[in-house]
Amino acid sequence: MSKIEVNTVAPQCGTTLTLGESGDTVQLGTGASQSGFGRTGTVDWDTTPKTTTFTAVSGDGFFCNTTSGGFTANLPAGVAGAIVSFADYAGTWQTGNLTVSPNGSDKIGGVNADITLDTEGQSVTFVFADSTQGWINVQDSTSNERASAFITATGGTISTSGNDKIHTFTGPGTFCVSSISGCTAANNEVSYIVVAGGGGGGGAHDSPCNRAGGAGGAGGYRETKSPVTPYTASPLDGQPSAPNRITVTATAFPITVGAGGAGGRRSSNNSANGSNSIFSTITSAGGGRGGMAIGGPVGFPGCGGDGGSGGGGSGGGAGTASVKGDGNTPPTTPAQGFDGGCGTGPSGSSGGGGGATAAGTGPTGSSDGGAGGAGATSSINGTPTARAGGGGGGGASGGGASGGTGGGGPGGSSNTAGTAGTTNTGGGGGGAGFGPDGSTNSLGGTGGSGIVIIRYKFQ
Repeated sequence: MSKIEVNTVAPQCGTTLTLGESGDTVQLGTGASQSGFGRTGTVDWDTTPKTTTFTAVSGDGFFCNTTSGGFTANLPAGVAGAIVSFADYAGTWQTGNLTVSPNGSDKIGGVNADITLDTEGQSVTFVFADSTQGWINVQDSTSNERASAFITATGGTISTSGNDKIHTFTGPGTFCVSSISGCTAANNEVSYIVVAGGGGGGGAHDSPCNRAGGAGGAGGYRETKSPVTPYTASPLDGQPSAPNRITVTATAFPITVGAGGAGGRRSSNNSANGSNSIFSTITSAGGGRGGMAIGGPVGFPGCGGDGGSGGGGSGGGAGTASVKGDGNTPPTTPAQGFDGGCGTGPSGSSGGGGGATAAGTGPTGSSDGGAGGAGATSSINGTPTARAGGGGGGGASGGGASGGTGGGGPGGSSNTAGTAGTTNTGGGGGGAGFGPDGSTNSLGGTGGSGIVIIRYKFQ
């Protein structure tokens, strides 16, 4: 290696001096410094994050990690042209502030005092101008351009369970996704349950026919569990079927929560199906209405209605059994619900409404109504909860039947109205036990309203 010792290097001719050739690296020796070259307004970044108080070096930029708490960056002694930069390493300056402190009597922006950097994702560059203004902030970015690892969203009532967020909609609303995971695609698939409104219970008919009203079917129940959300799903988890999966984008998703169907009163109005609930491409069908008691004037429908789960048939007349309503209408995979139970002829008792996981039954005795089908139990909200149980059938001269687990309303007994399905479970309304036409005692129970719950990993 050759060594040249000179005090001054000057061009032989002209005013341009070239050091090195294309592709070469020209560097100062270790510990050497330069003067007279000035700077271009950029710094050389120290890629080892600072986590405790330190003194900055002119010409360098520093990533400051305040995850464990705020600290201080001491500026070097002010020399005209000196430059330093600081950047929020972990996006935590809003909780762990970075304090920037001038050296001795130096100033920052004309004042000899510390400043606090407290904006998430901030980066700043200071240049020392002179003794009057000292360090001047020549570049300040408050943007936080980071690829998120998780979904960020609003809407409904928000709770947490472990590393998951849960959005619960008990009425219409909007699930608004402002950002999605830019680095882990699996985190963008959400878990959900969508439960429709339950069907209303059928009305009863009094003596001499003594016919009870059929029970309302549960609202359709649909669930899909994302693999990244650790909870116990119901047996109706539709994740294996691709059409059931919802991978969200950064947009607004309107939410529809179905109302429960009205209960029937034989002499004045028919019972009604529940209303649909909707999230994105998933629609759960309202539960089928319970059949109205047969035995009096022609024209009162004794058959249970079709729907997410089918309604129970009413107590028939002249020894004729009434027809149950069909569940899983329209069909989904897995099935969103089951059939209702048929009513009986001679006894006049009615069938139970279908539930999410079981069909309603026909009357079990000569005058008792049939039980509602069981609903589905899921821990999507952090607690095992049953929803979408069928209503219980009304009894003719005996007892009304129990509703299915998951909010199904019990059926009425002799001269007793049916009980409403539980709110926000999609439970079917109970059928009425026989009672005077047009009286409140002959009224079927209203179906329970539905619910939509969305769960995803947020940290």
